[in-house]
Amino acid sequence: MSTTRDWLPASREQQLAMAKDWQSVATDKAQAWGIPAAVLTELSDLIQTADTALATAQCRAAFEALAEKMRDMKRRYFLTPPLTDADYISLGLKPHNTTPTASGTPTAQVTVETYLAGRHELGVKIIYVTGSPSDPANKGYRVWYSVIAPGETPPVNPNELRKSFFTKRKKDVVEFDFGDSGKTAYFAVIVENGGKQGPAGPLVSALIP
Repeated sequence: MSTTRDWLPASREQQLAMAKDWQSVATDKAQAWGIPAAVLTELSDLIQTADTALATAQCRAAFEALAEKMRDMKRRYFLTPPLTDADYISLGLKPHNTTPTASGTPTAQVTVETYLAGRHELGVKIIYVTGSPSDPANKGYRVWYSVIAPGETPPVNPNELRKSFFTKRKKDVVEFDFGDSGKTAYFAVIVENGGKQGPAGPLVSALIP
């Protein structure tokens, strides 16, 4: 699966330290920033799992899960007020740069077409709804997705999707776990450029082979 860590530290030890800082700061600011208690509990559990797994064979999976949770928290709670520059620094993040750049913030909206790529794999093809792929602001694509089993409540908007990866390709492949076969994958894509994002595309669903 395509992925990037961009703002996350390079080493797992540093990622774990950053996550622990998030836990401390976000717990103190939870009410002001609108972070539900369940989100902090999930972060705490993932930190404990990653801490325990740091020197074991399960390390990669544990840190991938922790990184996805941190991406989700950053997108949901840290990209809008009332966070200050000091808050961003306390979380180990760079404060927002309010100075316009030549490329600007992406404004294009994209959707995806899905196709069968292999056993437990779905291909995603980026389709522009508005804007143009030649726009220099459209550097890449953040593909958000969730896997929903039969009988579970499906997402109703892109903000409810839980996992993501970044790609610069207009066609990519998502690999799912063996047990996901027969479940439904929901996708939405956001055009991304150095942390700046365009509007989320519509939800698209497909059955996992």
